[in-house]
Amino acid sequence: MKATISRKGYFSAAHKLYNPHWNYQENIEKFGKCAYLNYHGHNYKYIVSLTGEIDPETGFVFSLQKLKNLLCEEIEDLLDHKNINLDIKEFSHKNPTAENISIFIWKKIHKKISSSLNLKITLYETDNNFVQYEG
Repeated sequence: MKATISRKGYFSAAHKLYNPHWNYQENIEKFGKCAYLNYHGHNYKYIVSLTGEIDPETGFVFSLQKLKNLLCEEIEDLLDHKNINLDIKEFSHKNPTAENISIFIWKKIHKKISSSLNLKITLYETDNNFVQYEG
């Protein structure tokens, strides 16, 4: 039997959406105030969901305690109170859109779990704007 478990997490971070091949006005036209030179921040919320077979010995798809620790180490400790553009090397040449951040989170978690589990990331940049990524 299969089931899906999910855990919510949070981090606050700054970023700027910007294409270095465009001038400032082109960036403002495409990204609006998200392209302002001095960055802006969000209180991100994310949900990590794992779908897989229920282990008959433990009754778990995956230990929620282990997932909590994994998210703290791989996501929150890395991203919380950071400037994503400047502090996270993977975004030194990649625009830190919600889409790209969700893929980044997926890759960090995917490396640490069994390939038999289906991983889904839901990233809320605001209460109204969110992205889902499943690999």
